[in-house]
Amino acid sequence: HPECTQAVVDLADDAGSTAHIVRQVEEAPSGTKWAIGTEHHLVHRLAEEHPDQFIISLADVPPLCRTMNMITQRNLAQALEGLVQGRVIHPVIVEPETAHWARMALHRMLELPR
Repeated sequence: HPECTQAVVDLADDAGSTAHIVRQVEEAPSGTKWAIGTEHHLVHRLAEEHPDQFIISLADVPPLCRTMNMITQRNLAQALEGLVQGRVIHPVIVEPETAHWARMALHRMLELPR
């Protein structure tokens, strides 16, 4: 995952978003071996969904994403219901310059071919 340290990304055979990692594993032939450097729950899920492949985490101590672990079905439902009602339940507030570069990064990601 590109959020790993640059040294890890430089040594990797491949690096990409969570969607890229999932797609690579899903499209790989049976018997493929993977050592994946990303959030522990994703690696575990991929291993369960693809028992014909050998999938392990790169980390000795599996990394957990605190932010992702804060998301519950209830919180997600509340946020979506709020959006339907025109309310933002959990706004993200950052400095204007950070917002500018974040918006630019999002636009660039959305422009990438699928």
